[in-house]
Amino acid sequence: QVQLVESGGGLVQAGDSLRLSCAASGRPFRGYAMGWFRQAAGKEREFVGRLTWSSGEMTIADSLKGRFTTFRGNAANTVYLQMNSLKPEDTAVYYCAASLRWSAPVEYDYWGQGTQVTVSS
Repeated sequence: QVQLVESGGGLVQAGDSLRLSCAASGRPFRGYAMGWFRQAAGKEREFVGRLTWSSGEMTIADSLKGRFTTFRGNAANTVYLQMNSLKPEDTAVYYCAASLRWSAPVEYDYWGQGTQVTVSS
């Protein structure tokens, strides 16, 4: 069982930066990847990015490249989502998720509770 806890959300202004963190509980994470998703009110959940755990390879949604990055922290089992030049359309609940093993497409086994990010214009 993996428990994921996101933090770092909040209210910011357009153009600001925000860093979300996701901490996985339990033993050192040995799964395939940690992913980030978001869901705006009234919209479907969308993929934000993914970090392949063993290699550190980052994948970011095309529409977010250049503004969003994801990386591992020094703390064990922690992954971050760095969001720069935020726009009002980035307003959403952001979730992290853990994928235990490779698949195509990547499937996620555990999800965090989400953290709200609100970007004012």
